[in-house]
Amino acid sequence: MTLLQTGSLFTATLVGAIAAVVSILSGVAICDTLRHSAGPQTAREVVSWWPLLIYGPWMVASLSILRSALHQRRALHSWSIVLLFSTLATLLCVAQAPRTIAGGAASALPAVAALACFQQLVRQITLTRPPRQAAPRHRNPTASVPTPLRQTATTGRGASSVAPTYPASDSGAVHSSHSHGHGHRFGYGA
Repeated sequence: MTLLQTGSLFTATLVGAIAAVVSILSGVAICDTLRHSAGPQTAREVVSWWPLLIYGPWMVASLSILRSALHQRRALHSWSIVLLFSTLATLLCVAQAPRTIAGGAASALPAVAALACFQQLVRQITLTRPPRQAAPRHRNPTASVPTPLRQTATTGRGASSVAPTYPASDSGAVHSSHSHGHGHRFGYGA
């Protein structure tokens, strides 16, 4: 490995570690706020698991995006889920915050920071892996059809079918000679 590749891999690993720490801290920071947003209408046993309803789909979609990034594929559906649940987390936190600009910004910061770090992690993965080169597609010329394919088209015509060694262009002559002897046209016998 060259020095450039080593530095790139080290940077991507560092970005991954920081993104993981920020995501965990974000979940811990808004966990109580999400529990409080469940309100009194939710059972007490469910309230303790309420943040999982936000960060569960977020984590599943995030892992799907990471897998797609490793395979260099797009994951638009997973990105939409991540954005949806990040927006829900942000709105629920802002609704519970004090009605000041600083309070709203502080409550929105954890979810936005986790989303930003995750997006940068995906960018590092796609930059670290070299792009796949699509294999060129070759088209077979349609004018030159192999002789065995032409012969299989003439088989199965009855007892007077052409032998496999004859080319397809001579099959009409052979059929016509057989057809005159039997009184049938094109070699179709009874």
